[in-house]
Order: sequence, then C-alpha cells, then structure tokens
Amino acid sequence: MSNEFIKPELPSVGIVAEMESEDRALLGNYGEFLPAQAGQKIITAGEDQNYLYLVISGLLHVTIHVDGREKLVARVEKGETLGEINVFDPSTASATVTAQEFSQVWKANRSDIAEFVKAYPVAGSSLLTGIINVMCRRIRGMNDRLVDSDTVDILGKFW
Repeated sequence: MSNEFIKPELPSVGIVAEMESEDRALLGNYGEFLPAQAGQKIITAGEDQNYLYLVISGLLHVTIHVDGREKLVARVEKGETLGEINVFDPSTASATVTAQEFSQVWKANRSDIAEFVKAYPVAGSSLLTGIINVMCRRIRGMNDRLVDSDTVDILGKFW
C-alpha cells in the first residue's frame, strides 16, 4: 500500500453505507481526512476524545494497559468507526488507537455532525441511524461477553 495521502471520499461502508454518494461527499466536507503513518497514535488513552473516526483505509489497533502491559482490544479496518459515544458524550479516551500500517481516517466532532444534520436532515438521519446501529451492535456484544464471563465465574465457583 502506498504511503501517499490522497483526499479520499467516504466509502459506502459502515455508518455511511446507506447514504447516497452525493450525501457522503457532502458529509466529508464537515470533518477532515487525516493520514496516519504506521506507529502513529490517533487516540491516546486518558486524553480528551471528542471525535468520531471512520477508517477509510489501513489497519488500526485499539489497546489498553492492564497490569502494566499493553493488551490488544480490537483491530479496526476500513469502514469501521471509533469514538461514537464521545461524539454524544465527550470524555477522555478509554483506549489508545495506533495505526499499524499507513491508514486514512475521517474525523468529525459533535458540531460537525450537528451542522450536517441541520443542513441535510434526510442524509443526517441516515448518518445518525448508522451510528446508532454500530453502538447497538457493540452494546449487544459487550452484554454477550458479560453474560459469558458471569457464567464462567459461576461455573468456576461451582466446580
């Protein structure tokens, strides 16, 4: 893959999959496209994090520190997003996100998204629906993991 940054367009994947290409092009103007070199941190745990990120290309790793060691939490690829909750409820980042290869991301803050929704309500509704769908899938996944971990704890105490 080339390390050359080309102003990309938002691909028809993830939270913008249901949007028309013209609407994705408009949305791209409400945030900014950023290149990230391998090893570059995009989000740092503990720092303010007020952005939604959509991965345009490349591979990112999400890590946390546990008992003084770095633990891989997720691999994030094209079409996936980060920071959905912080767009609506700004806080500090709970994990660090680092590019593993040359990557391109689009980032937007709450104001960018609100302005887009106000200017283009139909497309904005589609964007918000996409964000909500991602958040719901993640909540369900976390619930499943919690249930599995509780079951393991209960069985472990039993045996």
